[in-house]
Amino acid sequence: MGFYEKFLFPLGMDWIMGGENFREERERALASASGEVLELGFGTGLNLPHYPEAVEALFMVDPVVLLPRRVERRIAAVDIPVSRHALGAEKLPFESDRFECVVSTWTLCTISDLAGALGETARVLKPGGKFIFLEHGRSDDERTARWQDQLNPLQRAFGCGCNMNRRIDEFILEAGFEILNLDRFLMPRTPRLQGEMYRGVARAAR
Repeated sequence: MGFYEKFLFPLGMDWIMGGENFREERERALASASGEVLELGFGTGLNLPHYPEAVEALFMVDPVVLLPRRVERRIAAVDIPVSRHALGAEKLPFESDRFECVVSTWTLCTISDLAGALGETARVLKPGGKFIFLEHGRSDDERTARWQDQLNPLQRAFGCGCNMNRRIDEFILEAGFEILNLDRFLMPRTPRLQGEMYRGVARAAR
């Protein structure tokens, strides 16, 4: 991992995604989290202060550890027990039916084997458990979607594997989930190509 991927990109993203509009969306998305929670792609720990008191323990997986000192400070600032695992979401080391809730925020865009990761998500959720997601992805506007397709190779190069043109709801449905609610909206003060948002809750069909 080079200097850009290890330091410059995460520093920039931490600053941008720690902004007020992103904090507000995290607060909305995570309000219903409870019990033992698994977070896919914890990044620099920006979700930590937004978990409600109903969360009893948090397990976080990410294949890379970014800005470790900053992450440690954020973990130390919350009362929730936190367990971190440096691995991807495509093969989770947890037993089936383990978690009341799995959370993904701005993560599904970068996972290479997204179908595999969502299948694992369904496996580790308890019956009736919730998959909470807050993601950016493909626009419903055809012209915008065409631009997303054309510029996605650049996005992947400069965004460290991030895709801007994934139809997030379709991936979730194809993985066997039932989407209980879905909000589509444009992220305030964000370019539309990266700001087409999917916020919702899904349940694994059993």
